Amino acid sequence: MTSTSPRTLADELRSRSDAELAGLLRARADLLSPLPGDVSQLATRAGTRASVLRALDRLDTFTLQTAEALAIAPQPCPYPTLAALLPGADEQLPDALATLRARALLWGRPEAPRLVRTAQELLAPTASRPSGTGLGPTLAEAAAGIAPSRMQHLLTNAGLPPTHDPVSALTALTALFTDRDRLAALLDEAGDAARAILERLAWGPPYGEVSARPGPPVRRLLDLGLLMPTAPGTVVLPREVALHLRGGRAHRELRPHPPWPTLRARLPQPAVDAAAGGAAYAALTMVEELLTAWETDAPAVLRTGGLAARDLKRVAVTLDMPEPEAAFWVELAYAAGLLAADGEVDERFAPTPAYDAWLELPPARRWARLATAWLATTRVPGLVGTRDGKGRLLAALGPGLDRGPAVEVRRHVLALLTALPEGGAPQPGDVQERVRWELPRRVTDETRTLLCGAVVAEAEYLGVTGRGALASFVRPLLDPPATGARAAEAEAPESEAPEAEAPEARAPDEAGAADLLAPLLPEAVDHILVQADLTAIAPGPLRRELRQAMAMAADVESTGGATVYRFTPGSVRRALDGGWTAEDLHAFLAAHSRTPVPQPLTYLVDDVARRHGRLRVGVAASYVRCDDEALLTQLLADRRAEPLRLRRLAPTVAVSASRPDTLLERLREIGFAPAAESAEGAVLTPRQRARRTPPRTAPEPVPDSPPPADDALLTAAVRAIRAGDHAADTTPRPAGTRVPEPTGPPPRTSPDETLARLRAAARDGTLVWIGYVGADGVATHRVLSPVRVEGGFVTAFDHTADEVRTYPLHRITGSATL
Repeated sequence: MTSTSPRTLADELRSRSDAELAGLLRARADLLSPLPGDVSQLATRAGTRASVLRALDRLDTFTLQTAEALAIAPQPCPYPTLAALLPGADEQLPDALATLRARALLWGRPEAPRLVRTAQELLAPTASRPSGTGLGPTLAEAAAGIAPSRMQHLLTNAGLPPTHDPVSALTALTALFTDRDRLAALLDEAGDAARAILERLAWGPPYGEVSARPGPPVRRLLDLGLLMPTAPGTVVLPREVALHLRGGRAHRELRPHPPWPTLRARLPQPAVDAAAGGAAYAALTMVEELLTAWETDAPAVLRTGGLAARDLKRVAVTLDMPEPEAAFWVELAYAAGLLAADGEVDERFAPTPAYDAWLELPPARRWARLATAWLATTRVPGLVGTRDGKGRLLAALGPGLDRGPAVEVRRHVLALLTALPEGGAPQPGDVQERVRWELPRRVTDETRTLLCGAVVAEAEYLGVTGRGALASFVRPLLDPPATGARAAEAEAPESEAPEAEAPEARAPDEAGAADLLAPLLPEAVDHILVQADLTAIAPGPLRRELRQAMAMAADVESTGGATVYRFTPGSVRRALDGGWTAEDLHAFLAAHSRTPVPQPLTYLVDDVARRHGRLRVGVAASYVRCDDEALLTQLLADRRAEPLRLRRLAPTVAVSASRPDTLLERLREIGFAPAAESAEGAVLTPRQRARRTPPRTAPEPVPDSPPPADDALLTAAVRAIRAGDHAADTTPRPAGTRVPEPTGPPPRTSPDETLARLRAAARDGTLVWIGYVGADGVATHRVLSPVRVEGGFVTAFDHTADEVRTYPLHRITGSATL
């Protein structure tokens, strides 16, 4: 800052250091798109309504209260006046002012700061938009448009001498209302009944309704100007009177300290990590079971997009969980790019080729990939089953589930968990209160409750938390916590509670998280324990191949630390339908059971295998063939088979009008064990090819604000803005400061080489000489300081034209480093 007082916001921004300008652009990323040509453009854009609204939405409660107090104060506002509006916050007020100044919402001398005019207009109370202070308009604003005779009447009633014009009359009344002693005497003159009416309006809302013939106390208040009419039947309490009744306070409840959550539990960190590690392994199993099922039984895509409610219910049954949790796993696999719509005419959801690559990763890396996708997604599975503003039902994998603030709320919750003592599990309601303090304007109360609840629940599902506390292996995926000592005890007083602001984003360290998680994941086992009651116990998580084989040959009866499978006639028949033989099943059980295979299971396999395939189904429309005439007679006599309309053609053959697959399914439902056969009479083993979509990319998050810029982009942007400011200066440049123009023909390089050189220059801050073909087809020289290279364009400060410009890459003939 310079010693002289800046005249405008642009002057103050111009006097800031490069680091301060970079901090502004980091906090308000919307100012970077498009890149301002100089500091004046930066100041103009920082004062636009949309940009100021976005900046205000990201202020914490006390900083917002400071801005609201400034909005009702005179401009510039002397520091003592502001401190009087915010009593009891002397320690926190300098930090709040520093935040407002860093975000270009405040400028001017430290002892008399000014709020940016747009922010003042947005925060000052109006009749249509109440303020967070609960105050109404000033006396001057409330008296606008009243008759001069009425103004003189107010002067007389207040004991003031008459004036010659309304302006001086208003000035005299304002002076009376801002003099505490004189205003106190006027209130005493109004009487206790009138003062009680004012007390009801003092903390807001400041508007009230009166009848056409108000009572004496209200009439007295109107005569003294302590209430001002705004419309027929409506009155307002002037701001000066309300502040006097409040004792000069701008807010009823000042909240300078963030609420510190109460811990519902304080657990040893190893116990937290063990619980989270188990949940992380279960998450991998859930995603794999989901996508394995959809490999062969892909659900259809609704005409409006998304997954049908019945298909989501089937997923919930398959995974043995409530539908909201099933929706989370479906959405997580989608966010990670592991499933998508295949784009066929009969469009269906199916695993993507990325799923195969994901399966090849070690388990810990697979989990880190899922957690990274969860951290970045803006989709909110908790909205599934609700309706949008137009009354349309929101479906899983469908449109309408993106919420821009989701990522920001998620990071604030996780930042709070990071700031807690190790093993600390906060009360969910306290988490919501903390986010409410940190983001009071960002989301509505209803949306905040939904998002915070979703973060807490989903973190537990995924293994980000264990028993409510943050797992240690998650920290590499998160941004570093805000500087400041971590609280030592859960009962830390509010005045000592550390800030838990979500810091600037950086790439998650998947490898670091995976290295910490790997020792916590349970070791996969390659055996089962077969029991005499036709059950088998998996003493731990099974290896993938063994788990898939058990899913084919047995039904899951219960899950937990150990999974219990049960062998039934239906499960054995399912394995035989899948191409296994009785000998294959006996060999499989003998190879993988650590206990002897009991006789009842051996008899079950042999009995089902003996009956399997005695009925053969082929294509006529369809037919049934059986060497056992008695069995075919039994089938034809079964009333449950009547809908199949079977007709006997020969002692061992019957035909049906149903399709073969329908006939097979129906015969199995009524207790028979048919097998499909080819035209040559050989048994067909149905082997469905695993369904895959064409290559698909993971869905892009849909934030409601630009992403934060990295340090390299910020450095280049500040350099370009400074260069534009120098170029706009009318003072001639000293000799040797102007970039010399290269001579000779424009450079010619390959597109890949040109792109690589421009990106390197944007990263390192070097100059690049390019050849550029304009719309007239003429090739010219340009000397650039690249700032951003993306989307087929390069944005740079053009030293040839002394301004920031954007050039399409396809018109650049080549590049060379200067």
